[in-house]
Amino acid sequence: MAQAANSEPRIDPDGDLVIAVDGPAASGKGTIARALAKHFGLPHMDTGLLYRAVALNLLQMGGDPSSEFEAVRACEIAQIDPDDPELRSQVVSSIASRISSYARVRAALLDRQRQFASQEGGAVLDGRDIGTVIAPHATVKLFVTATPEVRAERRMKELQQRGMTAHFADVLADIKARDERDSTREVAPLKQAADAILLDTSGFDVEGAIGEAVRLVEERLADA
Repeated sequence: MAQAANSEPRIDPDGDLVIAVDGPAASGKGTIARALAKHFGLPHMDTGLLYRAVALNLLQMGGDPSSEFEAVRACEIAQIDPDDPELRSQVVSSIASRISSYARVRAALLDRQRQFASQEGGAVLDGRDIGTVIAPHATVKLFVTATPEVRAERRMKELQQRGMTAHFADVLADIKARDERDSTREVAPLKQAADAILLDTSGFDVEGAIGEAVRLVEERLADA
């Protein structure tokens, strides 16, 4: 796999292991992050769930996703149920992508993410800006990606397995639209950190992608 330049690992002075996993939608970063957390015995945060929870809260409040003020009000979430199927619905996903571009929404959720990343012993976080904004000090950074077509196929199957109706053309269009929003927004855009390792999962199955991710992290740690 290709590796970005300036790849000197950043070791936390307290010896904590922080792994940042970034990448676009349906790249496999969440699955990989959970597997890395299990492998290294670390707590895991899917930061995307924070934005989805805000989106769901906004939807249930009857708020307007085009209003940054109303989106910020929806950030007042105490707990998140990761098993709530509504968090992964297409509607919530679309709203989350839109409101994540608001500077005040990102600021409202920033401390929560940074506190998780700075806990004793370390942590694994996945999202869009972990290695660039949330945890630039991360010991190891991965940027996980795949072609839009592969990602759309994965997302379509995921939705269908949940009993939702999904069509490839619609899902692909949504994937491309989210990529555009995420990579061009002014605040914390999706981009590969200079010292992140690139992992393209297009040609991997789930187990293969996890195995490659573990190998890359262990290789980086061995070189530290």
